[in-house]
Amino acid sequence: MCELYSKQDTLALRRKHIGPSCKVLYAADPIKIVRAQRQYMFDEKGERYLDCINNVAHVGHCHPEVVKAALKQMEVLNTNSRFLHDNIVEYAKRLAATLPEQLSVCYFTNSGSEANDLALRLARQFRGHQDVITLDHAYHGHLSSLIEISPYKFRKGKDVKKEFVHVAPTPDIYRGKYRENHADPASAYADEVKKIIEEAQNRGRKIAAFIAESMQSCGGQIIPPAGYFQKVAEYVRGAGGVVIADEVQVGFGRVGKHFWSFQMHGKDFVPDIVTMGKPMGNGHPIACVVTTKEIAEAFSSSGMEYFNTYGGNPVSSAVGLAVLDVIENEDLQGNATRVGTYLTELLNRQKAKHTLIGDVRGVGLFVGIDLVKDRQKRTPATAEAQHVIYKMKENRVLLSADGPHRNVLKIKPPMCFTKEDAKFMVDQLDGVLTVLEEAIGAQTESVVPENTPCRTKPPGT
Repeated sequence: MCELYSKQDTLALRRKHIGPSCKVLYAADPIKIVRAQRQYMFDEKGERYLDCINNVAHVGHCHPEVVKAALKQMEVLNTNSRFLHDNIVEYAKRLAATLPEQLSVCYFTNSGSEANDLALRLARQFRGHQDVITLDHAYHGHLSSLIEISPYKFRKGKDVKKEFVHVAPTPDIYRGKYRENHADPASAYADEVKKIIEEAQNRGRKIAAFIAESMQSCGGQIIPPAGYFQKVAEYVRGAGGVVIADEVQVGFGRVGKHFWSFQMHGKDFVPDIVTMGKPMGNGHPIACVVTTKEIAEAFSSSGMEYFNTYGGNPVSSAVGLAVLDVIENEDLQGNATRVGTYLTELLNRQKAKHTLIGDVRGVGLFVGIDLVKDRQKRTPATAEAQHVIYKMKENRVLLSADGPHRNVLKIKPPMCFTKEDAKFMVDQLDGVLTVLEEAIGAQTESVVPENTPCRTKPPGT
């Protein structure tokens, strides 16, 4: 692969011309990636890395069918969506077919951030309400309107929480306010939302929307307890608001048994608005908002036209259709179930062996490993998590750490990830944790039975 610059020159030019707030992965020792294929990435020296973090390359890096679809359409036409074209309507029809019947109207955008911003506009126009309930540690995008509702971001900056934003506790049953030993954590967490609504109404405020990822990603791979979203939806709709499910990171079959992550919470939970992005184009910028006819008609009644120059353009739509085809033709949902189950089993065996692992949680190919210094106190092992991801990089495995304490190892690889990849990744993690625990004097004997189940179970299990 031909390079324009050496790694050091590339780094120097980045420091000179790219904004300093645009961080690189592994900042202390960044990797220069020059090509990728399926679940592997390659640096300028030809070294191969197993990619366990790139949920953007949903069906695998540079998938030939997706590349072919983009090239074929780009050779014929690419233009804005004001012209009639079959691709956008075919793609909208195919997307709607994966969703509950009432979610049938699509608005195409270029990024998840644009999609979430538009979702807020739809929600606010629907009944003229303004306020938004969001979850603590949530991240919904980089636009100003979304930073305002993303505690993951605004708590780190100088911005103060706006009066129209209300932050509910993350429904985390491992580290949150109500834990796995609570009799009914779903109701307890939902009641926190009910309390927020009542307090807001007492101050004369009106709730426009509750927004949440169906499984919280940046917040630390959090899976809400079964029944939570149903109760929240009841309270929010009772206040005249709508429910927005952010599927930007967790949609398109990543959970395995369902195409959309919100579906694993039960057929009796259907959001009013669904946003999607990252995986849609396998690296090509395309995103979407899907909602009901009632909400779409209310938005149209404002008199303001919605137009997005590139949203749903012929090339983007062709790419999106190709991604849907690959998911189906290669049974990637089935793969997510099979490999995800195997991966979780392997990780629970490591939990029995390593005291640094406090919790293993996840569903399909969306898994978190919560590292702790003390299992009883659940003290976050932040420094240890950073050490682990750098050591894993040395072993040619790419992982990241996130969550409010940056101690949760995130695993969300391309959907073509195999059982062999899972075994390799876990073997490398075992080696890294063994050396680390020996170095810090941690007890490494088996502390719980090998078949101890995952603490955080997905709904419906």
